[in-house]
Amino acid sequence: MNAIFVFVHGANSNSFHWSPMLREMTLLGHRALAVDLPGHGFGATFSASYQAPQDAAALAAAPAGIAGVPYTDNVAHVIEVVRRAGELGPVILVGHSRGGTTVTGVANAAPELLHRVVYMSGWCCVDLTLGGYMEEPEYASSALNDLGANLIAANPAELGALRMNWRTADPAVLATLKTAILAEGTDAEFLAALNTLEPDDSLDAGDERVDAATWSRLPHTYVRLTADRSIPIELQDRFIREADALTPDNPFDVRTLDTSHMGFLLHPEKAAALLAELAQPVDGTPR
Repeated sequence: MNAIFVFVHGANSNSFHWSPMLREMTLLGHRALAVDLPGHGFGATFSASYQAPQDAAALAAAPAGIAGVPYTDNVAHVIEVVRRAGELGPVILVGHSRGGTTVTGVANAAPELLHRVVYMSGWCCVDLTLGGYMEEPEYASSALNDLGANLIAANPAELGALRMNWRTADPAVLATLKTAILAEGTDAEFLAALNTLEPDDSLDAGDERVDAATWSRLPHTYVRLTADRSIPIELQDRFIREADALTPDNPFDVRTLDTSHMGFLLHPEKAAALLAELAQPVDGTPR
């Protein structure tokens, strides 16, 4: 039976982020779909003050539809998607960046619905929570640290959500962002990628960690992105080491792409070919 790939986006993103990957997976003969987490996609909030010309004061005060949405809603939503997809074939669940935390939550709660989980430079919390890892030496080289509060468009405590101004015109902020997420892209490609992002995301990233009992039997793959300056390769490798120490009899299947944080979406052919290998075979029948 042919596998179904289910893709989960990261922070301030949406299912549109995965369009190039869905195209390539389909051209390779695989079924694939991308999820919009609650409050994302057409459920996202875009205020008039976010358009050009921007009104910074109004943007800071405009309500956020995602305010108060908990991490557990993400997990429940994806569980329902993979439950439906699983009626049609084995599910391979793929998470990028902060989408990795949702993948972990789904794997912990409903491993019976999954054939495999895949992290593409995703947060895979084992010994610490996401916030804890951000205080560790492996995260210190993240170019996102160089932004400070320059990208934040509202007080998170007052808004109840994390609001970013991706449409900033500040050249220094844009240069840092390009380094962080799409260093190998042209300026035009970088701006196109930036315009797929949403201003708001939930403050709740969850505190879930890998469950050893589940992972001792669930196949799992980590795709390292070696030029990632958002989640540094040192931190990606730490996730792998800690997970392997937790379940030494079922270690990560580790793959590598030489791209930045979002670079694999500019040229998705190699990434899609890599993922397609994970579906060969699913039930003992090559395809």
